[in-house]
Amino acid sequence: MIDTLADKFVAAFTGMSTEEIVMVSVGFGGQALFTMRFLIQWLKSEISRKSVIPIAFWYFSIAGGATLFVYALWRQDPVFILGQGTGLFIYSRNLWLIHRERRESEAAAREAVR
Repeated sequence: MIDTLADKFVAAFTGMSTEEIVMVSVGFGGQALFTMRFLIQWLKSEISRKSVIPIAFWYFSIAGGATLFVYALWRQDPVFILGQGTGLFIYSRNLWLIHRERRESEAAAREAVR
């Protein structure tokens, strides 16, 4: 008998410990958060009719990356750990640059009013 995709998905969880089920669920949750960044970027670009990277993209990148990083640590996968760890640094740096630019713009606007 040919298993359906749903049957294979359920079978993958059969025999897992509670810890394994929780951590695989965390991994899926992290992947969902990570995927949201692409959906947000795509929708914003479609609305703007040009390529746009909204700030929510970077927040979802950090949320998904951090969650997947925890999952990678649990899996003890050095490739996954290095990839997500590096990404977290890059996402954080981009947010820091965005917020710094906003602070500087606001300060310049306040100075121009004086």
